[in-house]
Amino acid sequence: MSSTKPQTLAGHFLIAMPALADPPFSRGVTFLCQHDEDGAVGLLVNRLSEYRLGDVLAQMKLECRDPEVADRPVLIGGPVQQERGFVLHSEHGHWESSYRINDSWSVTTSRDILVAIAAGEGPRQALLALGYAGWSAGQLEQELKDNAWLTVEANDRVMFSTPLEERWAAAAGLVGIDPLQLPGYAGHA
Repeated sequence: MSSTKPQTLAGHFLIAMPALADPPFSRGVTFLCQHDEDGAVGLLVNRLSEYRLGDVLAQMKLECRDPEVADRPVLIGGPVQQERGFVLHSEHGHWESSYRINDSWSVTTSRDILVAIAAGEGPRQALLALGYAGWSAGQLEQELKDNAWLTVEANDRVMFSTPLEERWAAAAGLVGIDPLQLPGYAGHA
């Protein structure tokens, strides 16, 4: 008897298909942090919030003397618990509350990583998001069957170097697709 590990999409982008009109996800790129038989959790990586990192640090009573760090954007990670912060980063560290997604990515929710970022000692590549997106067991799989999403393995270039407004097209480009050329309806063979 052989047992196979269930396929996970953790570490992948979910790229909203053009027909997906749900406001938080329309033209969205979601990075999946966790995906298993119990459901999925992800962070939108192309939705700008009204806050800058300096605002968040000040609210937490943390000092940041580097104006470049203080001016980093804070993203809207999703519609769930938007008061909760998540730091998605590519370098693993020894943070108090960190979840290792795979060999390349971690997500951290503890204050210590923000202290390190404010001091210029945090991960070189990191983004801060408020809130997250969540799917119950089987929900994401059904949405994939309904052609709501494209999936592709995430990469650093799209995550950290591509301007926010270009991430949707850039992520779709990883699959070799121009999303603007896709029809607004789903088809099944």
